[in-house]
Amino acid sequence: MTRTPVLYLSHGAPPLADDRLWTGQLARWSGELDRPTAVLVVSAHWEEAPLTLGATTTVPLIYDFWGFPEHYYQVTYPAPGAPELADKVRKLLRTPQTPVHDDPARGLDHGAYVPLVEMFPEADVPVLQISMPSLDPQVLYEVGRRLAPLRDEGVLIIGSGFFTHNLGGMNRALPGDQAPDWSAEFDAWGRAALDAQDIDALLDFEVKAPSGRIAHPRTEHFAPLFVTLGAGEGDQETQRTVIDGFWYGLAKRSIQIG
Repeated sequence: MTRTPVLYLSHGAPPLADDRLWTGQLARWSGELDRPTAVLVVSAHWEEAPLTLGATTTVPLIYDFWGFPEHYYQVTYPAPGAPELADKVRKLLRTPQTPVHDDPARGLDHGAYVPLVEMFPEADVPVLQISMPSLDPQVLYEVGRRLAPLRDEGVLIIGSGFFTHNLGGMNRALPGDQAPDWSAEFDAWGRAALDAQDIDALLDFEVKAPSGRIAHPRTEHFAPLFVTLGAGEGDQETQRTVIDGFWYGLAKRSIQIG
C-alpha cells in the first residue's frame, strides 16, 4: 500500500453544504484519493487536555453552532467508529508524561462532519476524532509526527480549520475572488511559506506573518495545520494547494502532503 496523504482543509461552516463550488471541490478531491482504511480528524472545534479520543462507536453528531436554520441541525453522518484506530493512536501518543483520555459520548463536531459529508457521503469509512491538547504549534507538530506511521496503514489524517479566521472581518457582500487586505496578505504569505517548506516560519506565524493577529485573533483554526505538517514531515516537497480562494473574505486554502 502506498503511503496515504495527509490533509489540511478549511472546513467552512454549516452553510458550506449550500456552496456548490466548494462542495464540488471537496468531492473531486476525495475522488482523487485512494479509499482510506479510516479517517483521523483533528478539528479546530475541540480543544481538550490531555489529548482525548472521541467516540469509537457511532454516536450523535455535535451541532456546535447557534442561530442557523433548522435544517442544519437535521444533518446526520453515521460513520462507523474506529476502535482499532483508537488503540493505535493510544499506543503512538501515550507516555507516562502525556496521558491520553477517552470521551466515549462525544460525537463528531462540525469541523469533522461538514467536510466529510461532501468527501465521503456514504458515511462508510470509519472515523475517529481527537482533541487538540494545546494550541502550541510545536506541541501539535509533534502530535502529527507521532501519528505519521498511521499513514502507512491507509489512515487519512485530516487537520480541519480555516486558513484565515476572523469572523468579525467576514463580509458577505464580497465575491469569492476578493478578500480584505489582512486576509489576502496572510493567505499569500502562508502559500509562499508552504511552497518554500519553511516550517519554522509557519510555526512562528503569529510573529512572522503579515496581519497574523488579525487573520487569527485566536489561533484554533490555524492550529490543525501543524498536526498536518508534522504527519507530513519528510514529504513536504509533495505539498500542494488543492483548494484556494476566499469565502466572504476568509481564505479557504486547503493542502495535501503526499
